[in-house]
Amino acid sequence: MTIKLALHKSSSDRVATQSDAPLTLHDRIFAETRGRIMSGEWPPRQRIPSESEFAAQYRCSRMTVNKALSQLARSGLIERRRKAGSFVATPRSQSAVLEIQDIKAEVESIGQIYGYRLLARATRLPARLEAQDLGIPTGTRVLALSSLHTANDRPFCFEQRVINLAAVPSAANAQFDLRAPGPWLVEHVPWTEARHAIRAKSADATLTAILAVKRGSACLVIARRTWANSRLITHVSLSYPGPLREVIAMFKPAA
Repeated sequence: MTIKLALHKSSSDRVATQSDAPLTLHDRIFAETRGRIMSGEWPPRQRIPSESEFAAQYRCSRMTVNKALSQLARSGLIERRRKAGSFVATPRSQSAVLEIQDIKAEVESIGQIYGYRLLARATRLPARLEAQDLGIPTGTRVLALSSLHTANDRPFCFEQRVINLAAVPSAANAQFDLRAPGPWLVEHVPWTEARHAIRAKSADATLTAILAVKRGSACLVIARRTWANSRLITHVSLSYPGPLREVIAMFKPAA
């Protein structure tokens, strides 16, 4: 059965359905606007109608529209900018600090289409200082990979990874053209310890070009090392445009 919505003219700005269940105009504006955002009809960063435009469209007061837009803003779906208007917010992913996240799952969790592209691959010997920093013997071969993860075809994360081939020799022949190395390593190499380091970084020339951000803008960098019984498996640096990433950790008080 098709349910039609009809305007109910009263000072309470209400809409009545065929089933007589009341639905406020505020709720209708919120639901229909949310639907356009979640469906992708209104993509991130798009300016949405002004309060006066919404009021004219729905034949209601600006106060009713303001209430709906405020609820959308609290839900994180839109950003309201003084004198500029309201814009569809860029989705942000959230993850726990101590988890090894699958970037594909991160992107899909915020309702966007994941993409991956291998940018560079090289087998090489690390410089002495790099080997020392990684805690591997000088002369140990490593596989260096650079790749880009995207969300709805927009840059989401720039990955720079080094894999210790002495610990993971099978990585030398693994195909990373269509699949990111992170999930492959989780599936193929048991690890016993991991360490995260999180910092802010101003976008340099490389990040500006790859992440399509302004030079000097804030980026979030998560550096992670994993070991198997004190033997380094991999070191990875994940760089995100600052507004796209939020890192959350859950705590409990010590006993």
